[in-house]
Amino acid sequence: MNSVPNDLQTWKRFVKDGVLDEARLRKRIAESWHRCKKAEVNPYLEKGPKVLQQTELDQQSKKHSFFLTTAKPYLEKLLPAIKEMEMMALLIDSDGVVLALDGHPRALYEAKRINFVEGACWTETAVGTNAIGTALHISEPVAIQGSEHYSIASHLWNCSAAPIHHEDGSLAGVIDISCPAAGAHPHMLGIATAIAYAAERELAAKSREKELELISRFGERTASSVPMVLCNNKQHIISASIPIRTSIPDWQGRHLYELKERGYSIEKAVTIGDGGTCFYLSEQKKKKVFRFNGVIGKSGRSQAMLMNLERVAAADATVCLSGETGTGKEVAARALHENSERRHGPFVAVNCGAIPSDLIESELFGYAEGAFTGAKRNGYKGAFQKANQGTLFLDEIGEISHSMQVALLRVLQEHKITPIGGTKEIPVDIRVIAATHCDLRELAENGKIREDLFYRLHVYPIELPPLRDRTEDIPDLFEYYKQKNHWPGELPSDFCHVLKQWKWPGNIRELFNVFERLSIRFPDGRLRDESLPALLEAAGLPASSAEKKPAAAGVLTFREQIQKDMMIKALESAKGNVSQAAKISGIPRSTFYKRLKKFNLSAES
Repeated sequence: MNSVPNDLQTWKRFVKDGVLDEARLRKRIAESWHRCKKAEVNPYLEKGPKVLQQTELDQQSKKHSFFLTTAKPYLEKLLPAIKEMEMMALLIDSDGVVLALDGHPRALYEAKRINFVEGACWTETAVGTNAIGTALHISEPVAIQGSEHYSIASHLWNCSAAPIHHEDGSLAGVIDISCPAAGAHPHMLGIATAIAYAAERELAAKSREKELELISRFGERTASSVPMVLCNNKQHIISASIPIRTSIPDWQGRHLYELKERGYSIEKAVTIGDGGTCFYLSEQKKKKVFRFNGVIGKSGRSQAMLMNLERVAAADATVCLSGETGTGKEVAARALHENSERRHGPFVAVNCGAIPSDLIESELFGYAEGAFTGAKRNGYKGAFQKANQGTLFLDEIGEISHSMQVALLRVLQEHKITPIGGTKEIPVDIRVIAATHCDLRELAENGKIREDLFYRLHVYPIELPPLRDRTEDIPDLFEYYKQKNHWPGELPSDFCHVLKQWKWPGNIRELFNVFERLSIRFPDGRLRDESLPALLEAAGLPASSAEKKPAAAGVLTFREQIQKDMMIKALESAKGNVSQAAKISGIPRSTFYKRLKKFNLSAES
């Protein structure tokens, strides 16, 4: 059997001296080789080091039976063509264990010589760079040819593998097509990818069928007054009894552990059907968990704000939230509502600054039938009525006119409203949470807010700190964004340092816009592979006004300090080699020399 080497000298230089000319190697292969080197994988392995005993393989097959039984028919349909091309096809589980394989006798014979058999563990950490292990690691289709494999055991092979995912994005396994290098086929990767796609669709369809069957078996328990949930094999909730559906409206698809955060504990678990579990629950009354649909950082300012929210949530007092645009005033208001006795009532938000002054009265108070030309036949319920027995959030309260302030004051005093064109007073039971980006006391002192209204609204003021005053929360905000948007992003320390120096006039909203740009630009989340200038450009971070002002003599601007620090790091990495340091920095060598002079640096810096 003849080898089809992929620059064997490149491999030899890397495994012997650790030197890699990445221009001669595909990026994914180079990254994998570095992982193998770091994991101390033996590049001189002549066969797979680990093959499960039959009893262990049976257990592994049982563990992944759903994947195996779903994907295997697609493998079997392909077999005649695979054998004709003198190849072999394999199904590998998410642990990297070969569960099934078949193919041309010659290919199977050669595979057996390197332990490429059922029960073999073919991960990167076991045998180095290979299509199966690398596809498992990067979760995308990949082809590995000849000496692109890290261990010599596979140097005489060409392999193409594609991952198969569950509907929720988690890895189910891998389909691999392999053959001796001399018999490689140009469409191997395409075939593997097509089979993986078909298997994924089948997995999703069967999962839904399986869940419908489990829900049917759960049956009358859905009408029970005892708190219980039905979970699939991943412990995601697929059905629930009345108490759970009432207390957690968005229960479907949530993970079981989230119920513990909501104050429930598991009393017992009963298996239902194939892969279903019914969990009987009890609600812990000892201590209520404060629910906050966002993220509270570890900074002192954030913790103080959270403590204030917790203190006043249970009370029915009027709260005044103050904070700059983007600090999360509505999120805080919703948290107060969801942790109050009114949580089962409506939460109605009105942005007073976004409604024209001639419409604000009808928006808040509603109107009776025939109140004016164009009025709806049955009239219209305003925000006060819509929020009855719940919470009314009035954002930008400082924007309302003096006449509306008088009307609002009357509602706060008497808890009654009269719709426009109406004659009858309607009682309303509401809690008012007001918010402003200005200092409400200052507005009252300047006459923009009536003094009597100020005292009605300013019962319990809470300030939401701007992001620039709690930049230590940025890593927590980054983790929250990742989890909420299912993005595997990384936060390099130098980039995080830059984020902490920014002024953030748009606060959390602006920060999340930056994260969203990065997630679009780098969907794989590999930010550590990018240079700092590239990340700043991708994030769309503008130069702050402070940077645009001319710096005092001898004082560097913020951007210049970043450039200088980056150059010093590059020179250290390149051991004083200016050409190499310029290449690492991603800037022309002439520009690098100019900046060396500008920042008074030398190659030895």
